[in-house]
Amino acid sequence: MRSWKALAVALAVPALAVGVDAYPCTTFCLDGGKSLVFGKNYDWGVEVGMVVVNKRGVAKTAFTDDHPARWTSRYGSVTFNQYGREFPSGGMNEAGLVVELMWLEDTTYPEPDERGGLPTLQWIQYQLDVSATVDDVVASDQAVRITPGGSARIHFLVADAKGACASVEYLQGRMVVHRGGEMPFKALTNDTYETSVAYARRTTDAGGASSLERFARAAARTKDDSYRGSAAIDAAFDLLADVAQGDYTQWSIVYDIGGKRAMFRTRLNREIRWLDLATLDFACGKRPLAVDVNAPGSGDLAEKLAACTLETNTELVQAAFARTEFLRAVSLETQQDLARYPEHTRCVP
Repeated sequence: MRSWKALAVALAVPALAVGVDAYPCTTFCLDGGKSLVFGKNYDWGVEVGMVVVNKRGVAKTAFTDDHPARWTSRYGSVTFNQYGREFPSGGMNEAGLVVELMWLEDTTYPEPDERGGLPTLQWIQYQLDVSATVDDVVASDQAVRITPGGSARIHFLVADAKGACASVEYLQGRMVVHRGGEMPFKALTNDTYETSVAYARRTTDAGGASSLERFARAAARTKDDSYRGSAAIDAAFDLLADVAQGDYTQWSIVYDIGGKRAMFRTRLNREIRWLDLATLDFACGKRPLAVDVNAPGSGDLAEKLAACTLETNTELVQAAFARTEFLRAVSLETQQDLARYPEHTRCVP
């Protein structure tokens, strides 16, 4: 494979070209009674994507030439991918761990050291592959790091089946986590968590679309502990609609962590669709399955899943790059390397 550096440089461009509010994603956790319900708006200028069923028992080496991390997936997962399989924007694994990203201009990743390196999006897949809880994600900082330089500037909201929720940020080169008593509001947008909390505590009317205003509205809703079962799911979709950014909001995703169900609607298909992780086959041996995130229909998508072939993945990568202004200059060879990367993974006993 050619070097990751060419793609990494391209991914650095948005940080130089536009301000943080050009990437207005919103995430939050609601108390659903027996478990958390996790909501995410993916706000971006690109609509294509696929929902992927990732296998357990797959040996991988990170797609980087910066001391790559190596691991074997312990858990299967469902992920939402735009720039190719193995590079998701978020998802949930069969243990109930959810990881989702948002832009954070203040991000500074660690400098290279003895820990294994991972590109930003692959860090998400790594966590879903090997971590069952928020504690596992935090502990992984001892073993792996996100590669610096060209990686997009991202922070994360993470939640698990035990009811834990945490923000994970990289500030001044180190992991900064807010959880438990240090996390009064289970939400995250596009400012640091501490800045967002300070704003929410002094704001009584946050009706705008800025990062801080969206955080304040989401934060207020997360303090409501009256939701139960399906009411929490309905409330999550309602809140996502409240903080949506018009045609910029491409995907609205709700994870029912206790029910192990990933639900979503998209700008191009407003019907709610889902996959139930409890019914999916995560055993390695056959190709991972996937479905177009904008596929027509509603309800359970299990029967619409099809093998995610090299051709399918290549089509997605090339479509996403063609629609992303700052990635159009990336060579076809580099795009093909990214699309071929999953072909270098292998099943292990």
